[in-house]
Amino acid sequence: MGTQQPTPSQPPQPPPASPPPPPTAKTSKEKRIELIEALQKERGTYVISYVTNTRANLETQMAMDSIRKVYDHLQFLTKPKDDAKIDLFLHSNGGDGTVPWRLVTLIRERANKFSVLVPHKAFSAATLTALGAHEIAMHPMGMLGPTDPTVTNSFNPPDPVRPGQNLGISVEDVTAYIALIKEDAGIQHEDELVQAFKILAEKVHPLALGNVKRSLSQSRMMARKLLALHMSKTADEHAIEEIVDNLTSKLFYHGHPINRKEAKEQVGLKTVVDPPTKVEELMWDLYLEYESEMKLEEPFNQVFEFLAQIPNVTAAGATTPPATAKLAYVESVNRTDVVKLEYEIRGAPAPPPMAGIHVQLLTLQQRWETE
Repeated sequence: MGTQQPTPSQPPQPPPASPPPPPTAKTSKEKRIELIEALQKERGTYVISYVTNTRANLETQMAMDSIRKVYDHLQFLTKPKDDAKIDLFLHSNGGDGTVPWRLVTLIRERANKFSVLVPHKAFSAATLTALGAHEIAMHPMGMLGPTDPTVTNSFNPPDPVRPGQNLGISVEDVTAYIALIKEDAGIQHEDELVQAFKILAEKVHPLALGNVKRSLSQSRMMARKLLALHMSKTADEHAIEEIVDNLTSKLFYHGHPINRKEAKEQVGLKTVVDPPTKVEELMWDLYLEYESEMKLEEPFNQVFEFLAQIPNVTAAGATTPPATAKLAYVESVNRTDVVKLEYEIRGAPAPPPMAGIHVQLLTLQQRWETE
């Protein structure tokens, strides 16, 4: 038999390559920053978002402390004023009536062109803010609102629905009552009008009614001043007064949503524009990120929140673990500032003869944080 030749050894094979790790999902903040960057590139502007929570039962107002945060974001803008274009991406149901003037004048000090982007809701004080812009770019879902104020102070009557809180008084509700007496009831005699007003004053404290008048005057003055920033006080005087009248008294209902066509053709806002399709898409995508992060479409229900965590509460009661809600954002590509509410919910069975659960929201802290 012949000698068997040895089989040459095979070189060692490298171990199979590990599959690449799955891509890490982007955070909401990363998505928002990308969308803000895309908006800036598309429009050639510097974009600052100002979003307040419009979630039912957790609504947050525009407030003066936000101005300080907007200023911090403006500090990142290096272009001189003559070259700077600033967009304010705005979503809010309104708030402090003094905020629009301070916010608009601050931004206009740094911008040659100031625009407000309205993806969805810009009501009341947010509408006033838009009045001070060179341009209001409205998404098809965008809405402005009347600027007649709803005032609440210690002289207001108690709210029958929310014990312990005062009822807000709409300026237009008061003026509509007087109009009802005069126009619909046909009462014109001075003595009868005095009696009608006396009935109103018995239900609503006279100082609350005085505050209604003062707030209406301030709102109209603020609208005029903001419009005059880009319209002539003399040449456009009639147009300014027409816009102010339309927004404070001719739309009748404070919650009336003004779409972009109505804003241009009926209110008389020549600054309203329909943005290009690409910009509309970016505006809406950015809004949806805030909507998801702040749960804007989910009403805040303390009972449901409590029972979701403590479904079987004993007679002694219980308290949920601390939770966080985001109430407002001021954001740009350089920085994210957010108002966070940290809270617990204390709950216990309601005493007889009542049924169900009695709950109380316990605020642990509420403050601005930089993410």
